[in-house]
Parts: sequence; C-alpha cells; structure tokens
Amino acid sequence: MEGDTFQQWKNQCLNKCDFSKKGSVDEDISHIVSFINSHDRYFTTSSCSGRIILLDGVSDCPDVQKQNCSWLFVTHQKCQREDVVTGLEKSVGDATFKFEPFVLHIQCKQLEDAQLLHTVAINSGLRNSGITVGKKGKVIMAVRSTHCLEVPLSHRGNVLITDQYLDFLVGVANQKMEENLKRIKRFYECLQGALQPQEQRCSLKEEADKKPVYRRRRKRTQDDSVTDCCQSVKEHTENSEEEIDCDLLFLS
Repeated sequence: MEGDTFQQWKNQCLNKCDFSKKGSVDEDISHIVSFINSHDRYFTTSSCSGRIILLDGVSDCPDVQKQNCSWLFVTHQKCQREDVVTGLEKSVGDATFKFEPFVLHIQCKQLEDAQLLHTVAINSGLRNSGITVGKKGKVIMAVRSTHCLEVPLSHRGNVLITDQYLDFLVGVANQKMEENLKRIKRFYECLQGALQPQEQRCSLKEEADKKPVYRRRRKRTQDDSVTDCCQSVKEHTENSEEEIDCDLLFLS
C-alpha cells in the first residue's frame, strides 16, 4: 500500500504543469532530474540550476517576498555588467543583486533513501542539504549549497553603488556560478555511483584495485572523486543504524 501511495504521488507530480517562470527544467541539471526520476524510489518536486538575479522590491517594506518584487534581470549562466546596468535603470524601488546556488527537492520513498542522498549531497560540497518528513509521511530531501550572494544596489530608485563596485559584484557572482557548476557536476558523479546497482559498484571497485598505484598517485582524476563518493556511500550503508548528521525535521 505504501508503494502504491508513493507511485501515485510520483505520477501526479511528474504529470502536472510546470508553473515556474521559465516553464521547464534548467539545462544544466536536466540530466540529473531525468536520472533521479528514472529511479522508482525517487522523484523531483522542484529544481533550479542556480541563477543570478536583480530584483526590484517595494521601498520601506519589511517583508521582502517574491510576490512583492519585480524581476529586472535573471540568468542561469554567467552575467554581463551591461545586463545588470540595463536592469538597474528600470528600478523604481529597492533593487537587490543576488546569486542563488543550485537547489533540488527530491521526494523519497523511505527515510533511508533520503539519508543515502543526503550523504551524496554532503560529500559533493552541498552542505546546506537536509531532510524533512511531513505529516502525511512525505519524505523530502533538499539539496542545497551555502555560497549565496545578496547585495542591495538601490533605494527608491536611486543607485547606491559605484561602477567599480558593480564590476566587483558581477565578478564575484560569476565566480560563484563557476563553483556552482563544479558542484553540480560532482553531485551527479556521486549520485551515479550511489544509485547504480550494487554489482556494478563492486565491479568498478575491482577494476580500480587492479590499477597500478603509481598511476593513481600521479594524477587525481574524476574517477577517483567518484570512488571517494562511492566509498562514503558504502560506509553509510554499512552504518545505517547509526545516527545520521543531517537536518531532520518532523512537521506537525
């Protein structure tokens, strides 16, 4: 019965319309979303590959909510200074320049499934990840990072910063976007290692053990990073009865 309920939730979620502003999954994480949704114990409920945005909020309003803001500029790639300047010229309130990193919400069939993904996320550098359990038994794993950026640029339509400082902010945001893409790549590599069949993991480990030691020490490759993640997943599985260090919230 539990499996039937989970499958119903999955079918409903994946068949509903995408009400996001973009209306589709971001290109840089579409392969991750497809990979997760192909597994019978998981499905994604929301996602964002990371973005740089310029919001115009209502002046002197203590509640900075998205519904009270207008989007002056948004990109899921690196940004150009000219794009930010053009958006800033349209500001009539309090403009805020933000970088928001990769985020992914995954509904899991059981708590141990969520704990496995939590281990993957933490080992990928996404250390703000956590798990929530709803009153209806829904287990949600949130994959989140911590390298955000939020800076006010104007007040009541008046720009508060210099051109030099704007150049600096754009550079910082672009650096964060580069790091964001690296973490997405590492998360996908670790995710593949964790969710592939156990016999394939054993086969990969046997192949790795046959490699000459001097070759593995000479250069650390992407395969080595995946091996590290797989080892952590293995340790997680062997110690599944131990307390998992994660943000586990039980919602009433």
